[in-house]
Amino acid sequence: MAENGAVPGEPVKKDENSRRGNWGNQIEFVLTSVGYAVGLGNVWRFPYLCYRNGGGAFMLPYFIMLVFCGIPLFFLELSFGQFASLGCLGVWKISPMFKGVGYGMMVVSTYIGIYYNVVICIAFYYFFLSMTNLLPWTYCNNPWNTPDCSGVVSSYQLNASLANATSSLVAGVSEVVNRTKRTSPSEEYWKHYVLNISDDIGNFGEVRLPILGCLAVSWAVVFLCLIRGVKSSGKVVYFTATFPYVVLTILFIRGITLDGAINGIKYYLTPQWQKVLDAKVWGDAASQIFYSLGCAWGGLITMASYNKFHNNCFRDSIIISITNCATSVYAGFVIFSILGFMAHHLNVPVSEVADHGPGLAFVAYPEALTLLPISPLWSLLFFFMLILLGLGTQFCLLETLVTAIVDEIGTDWIIKNKTVVTLSVAIAGFLLGVPLTTQAGIYWLLLMDNYAASFSLVIISCIMCICIMYIYGKEGKRVNMALSILSLSLQFILIFTVIQYKPITYNDYVYPGWSLAIGFAMALSSVVCIPIYALYKISKSPGATFRERLKAACRAHPKWGPALQEHRTGRYAPMASEDTVEARPLKERDELKEEQKEKEKEKEKEEGKEKERKDEISLTIQGSNGSTNTHNNPNPSA
Repeated sequence: MAENGAVPGEPVKKDENSRRGNWGNQIEFVLTSVGYAVGLGNVWRFPYLCYRNGGGAFMLPYFIMLVFCGIPLFFLELSFGQFASLGCLGVWKISPMFKGVGYGMMVVSTYIGIYYNVVICIAFYYFFLSMTNLLPWTYCNNPWNTPDCSGVVSSYQLNASLANATSSLVAGVSEVVNRTKRTSPSEEYWKHYVLNISDDIGNFGEVRLPILGCLAVSWAVVFLCLIRGVKSSGKVVYFTATFPYVVLTILFIRGITLDGAINGIKYYLTPQWQKVLDAKVWGDAASQIFYSLGCAWGGLITMASYNKFHNNCFRDSIIISITNCATSVYAGFVIFSILGFMAHHLNVPVSEVADHGPGLAFVAYPEALTLLPISPLWSLLFFFMLILLGLGTQFCLLETLVTAIVDEIGTDWIIKNKTVVTLSVAIAGFLLGVPLTTQAGIYWLLLMDNYAASFSLVIISCIMCICIMYIYGKEGKRVNMALSILSLSLQFILIFTVIQYKPITYNDYVYPGWSLAIGFAMALSSVVCIPIYALYKISKSPGATFRERLKAACRAHPKWGPALQEHRTGRYAPMASEDTVEARPLKERDELKEEQKEKEKEKEKEEGKEKERKDEISLTIQGSNGSTNTHNNPNPSA
């Protein structure tokens, strides 16, 4: 019977690394990495940044930063994980003192995984609510609406929709109340019905049970897709990584056929070349490249660790990075064509309806969809796309944590029972996400989004580059130059992030000082892992002086290198001399000596077998030729 779904009669494909496993094929890795890099930020952040920073002119610094920062850092992380076949903790055998970088990556992935799945669960909620004849955020005649609400759909269309919702067309004149500030029905639906938002971040109120239920669904989906690790998620991504492009294309074709769509696209792309001279534009471009690729989260190292050793990860890094950036640009056309149509109906500038973040995903774009014929269909497609984009990233975040735990413990039991670890992490993530489903949840979600993965990611990346370049060693001038340029780019992003810092706000709500202190504590909690672990490692390292301990802590672990013995040859052969063995802690020293003894025994055994084989061949030849060639051999017994 064929194994793993193999075709009967065909040889079963075996993993190169049978203990950890590998991707089924290289397409699975590329699709998973594309799904990881292409997330919600490509849809709800990039288009907004683009029009705010000079439209088409923003593309110049954006693609320059892709070449000098995005692709090199992406390649560095892929090659790092692929070389050692280890997750974000295990790879720091390269220089054990810097293992805190790996713990920092785990902390970042934990924070992001908690709040990111809450965003996905809200998309699930809107998806389920779109399964109706009439979208509930279309009109202002609901119990949760206030007197300030004014819709974009006229009152006679309300009657037509109630009479025949499936055939109603939005062809009438929009009815917009002339007030100082218009409140849309989609905004009131979001604030007063979906979130039932409280007045302060400290006022948690009650848990929103519908959102809590959707959070459970979201975590269940993520767990089921990762139940067999990369073997199951590698199959799921054939759909989750490709179908969003189908939906984007459908929405794009529908969008550009609408009145006013061209105005939205012009607003999105019209270049303002004078802004290229503005340092802020370059800073935004660098930051967007850095954050959208998912660098320093640990996910890229983890996904690459399941590659085969000789995979061309340089090619993969270029393909994935360019796909990510092209998706961002393409999503901008989809978003601004619809927003242009909405601005045309309201007879207002596009800037008044443009938004970003949750405001775009759950307020501005859903309201624009109410203007379309068969609006529930377009709403279902849009939120299904958001769900798939989010899940692609969430898969990798969970796998990063699970792989780090499994690699660190490393026993046969935990490798065989990896599903138990995955379930445990998923349950923990669900429980930690419960506070974000309360009435104050949106405040905490945005606080985590702005602080948990901000400047800390840049610091982690800088230290990773410094470790590989200066501590571990340089590998030629070209690598040295590339890492130097990358390091400078990261320093630029860090300086820009600090200079441009502004305290977080949500609409008109200003966060209190104590909440900002919690935000900074979250940001520093990942960075502080680095010096704490470094000091711990130095204290445990052998040596009479601090300098000797420091050198020992920085020195690569004897087991550092390719995971399989067959790849530890040539330039990758271990270089553990007797001196380096004696410099190790007692436990490591004994383990290494025992390992070397076993290798020597195996080598002697192999040499003995080879000698016996040669003797047998020699005796056979002599036996067959002895009668005729005895006079040519003065010493037949030799």
